[in-house]
Amino acid sequence: MSDSYEIAAKIVPSERQLKWQQLEFYAFCHFGMTTFIGQEWGDGKTPPEVFNPTDFDAEQWAKAIKSAGMRGLILTCKHHDGFCLWPSAYTEYSVKNSPFRGGKGDVVKEVSDACRKYGLKFGVYLSPWDRHEPTYGQGEPYNTYYKNQLRELLTNYGEIFCVWLDGACGEGKNGRVQKYDWQGYYAVMRELQPDAVISISGPDVRWIGNEAGVCRKAEWSVVPSWLAINEYVAEKSQKSDDKKFAKKHNSMVLDLGSRKAIKGETDLIWYPAEVDVSIRPGWFYHEKEDRKVKSLDKLFQIYLNSVGGNASLLLNIPPDKTGKIHQIDTLTLDSFGRMLDREFPTDLLQGAHASATSEIDNEHGAGNVLEADESFWQSAQDEETPELILDFGRETAFDSLILQENIRTGQQIEAFDIAIQRGNRWKRIGKYTIIGHKRICRFKKTYRTRKIRIRIRSHRGKATLLRVFAYKRNELV
Repeated sequence: MSDSYEIAAKIVPSERQLKWQQLEFYAFCHFGMTTFIGQEWGDGKTPPEVFNPTDFDAEQWAKAIKSAGMRGLILTCKHHDGFCLWPSAYTEYSVKNSPFRGGKGDVVKEVSDACRKYGLKFGVYLSPWDRHEPTYGQGEPYNTYYKNQLRELLTNYGEIFCVWLDGACGEGKNGRVQKYDWQGYYAVMRELQPDAVISISGPDVRWIGNEAGVCRKAEWSVVPSWLAINEYVAEKSQKSDDKKFAKKHNSMVLDLGSRKAIKGETDLIWYPAEVDVSIRPGWFYHEKEDRKVKSLDKLFQIYLNSVGGNASLLLNIPPDKTGKIHQIDTLTLDSFGRMLDREFPTDLLQGAHASATSEIDNEHGAGNVLEADESFWQSAQDEETPELILDFGRETAFDSLILQENIRTGQQIEAFDIAIQRGNRWKRIGKYTIIGHKRICRFKKTYRTRKIRIRIRSHRGKATLLRVFAYKRNELV
């Protein structure tokens, strides 16, 4: 193992990254001034009076999002037009000068309160680019303005699980140039919400590289540190002159963490991936897209590829002009939640037996992969291709297997196979790359067997598994 792989094998997530990864599936809600003008990017010139949701209901949002199996919600508190969904003390361009709640409303408070009521984590999006604020482009005056607004959001709305920052700036070559004080922004976030992850233009969570819901075949969480440089993120994540850029994935860098990709790298970081995709073609609500909501099959494939491919899924659900999530979207979300319950009903490995070709010690035995705690299996240090055998106790039908690596000690598994026992022989039914936090192995057919074998074909120094689950889709609706 070269120096790069020795370094990679020892990189571990922070506690905040672990808690974020365990959420797996959560919502984005793009809502603001552009909801009312039919655009994706506002110019900051629309009068505050235009913002007027007539039937705003944050609890309806929370219930719809929870019905889909999501565990959190991130709100666009200020998008690029600069309009604030809370009564900020630092600008007049906010809900306090709109008809909403007679100028006494606070969308951020109502949404954060609804999240707490329904058991959802709450996160905030605050666009660094501000097309309304006069100090934008003046350097320190704008950075002070931005940090002041961060302080408002991070002190007045309870616990925040995520601060989501994109790298947007579509000013163009003749536009205003603002040098963002990224480190100063991060300092405010760490001071006020130390448990919150800072995503995309930040050090904790990495953008997947497209908005099409596509992951890499091997999505490594340990990658070169230069991927977190803000200028690189901004260049790759925002293309104001190419509206189709963000939807493309064929030009996405396909290998970020393999042996070849990190060869010679000495500065590696834990920088896990997030898939952000909208349930509709656009990010904000547009009536003309009511018949273009993604199908259940499409959403399920995105879920399998993201949550099931060592990434988290941030699904955008844009509320409409009334201030509610449209009925078509709510029905889709509810149906999707029911679909997940059907696809993964009951773990078939409850009561099963696990054995392995090696165990590093008695505390890290094979049986740990069947326990609902933080204990895990680890193979002997010198075994190159360790194997784990799962015995149902009787012939059992299954069509999905879910594996979780013990990422508290890093991400080391590079490739593995799954096989089933047929008589005295083993039949391979799947060949895969990494595992990471979660790998969902979804088979095209149902298999019947008493025993399953997981063979780790390649790993970095050690092989660990935290949990293994087996499922058979419930055909009953």
